[in-house]
Amino acid sequence: MDVERTELPGIGVRFEFETKRHVRLGIVAHREGRRDFIIYDPDDPDSMLDCIVFSADESAAIGELLGGARIVEKLNRLHHEIDNLVSRQLKIDATSPYAERPLGDTRARTRTGASIVAIVRADGVDTGPPPSATLHVGDRLVTIGTQEAVDAVDRILRGLE
Repeated sequence: MDVERTELPGIGVRFEFETKRHVRLGIVAHREGRRDFIIYDPDDPDSMLDCIVFSADESAAIGELLGGARIVEKLNRLHHEIDNLVSRQLKIDATSPYAERPLGDTRARTRTGASIVAIVRADGVDTGPPPSATLHVGDRLVTIGTQEAVDAVDRILRGLE
């Protein structure tokens, strides 16, 4: 599917695409996290039939519903495409020096080259977590990289590095 991306200065980004059934849709991703879901008029692609506004939390929940399985699929494809790539879920336990601290404080990517692509929690999955995401006891961090890099992230999270 072709997705058109348009920067909206001062607002965010608009994504537009057409489904296989020729329904034109758009999403405006506002900088503060709100998402406007737009359904365009099939007779006039510049006019909208409806716009549904989702808060940042609502859009994150919808993204998890729609995208959680896709992350697993992409990771599985990556394993087959790239030699020496591993993924592992690393748990934040009560003894971690990073429990109740922002993900960015770990500096995991800078220090190891591995990427934390999701945080798995009892209430769902946070895909593509920002550095400001707070890590909680019991969180599992989906981490990808070389075996050595993932092992190094594990040591960082356990306070061994």
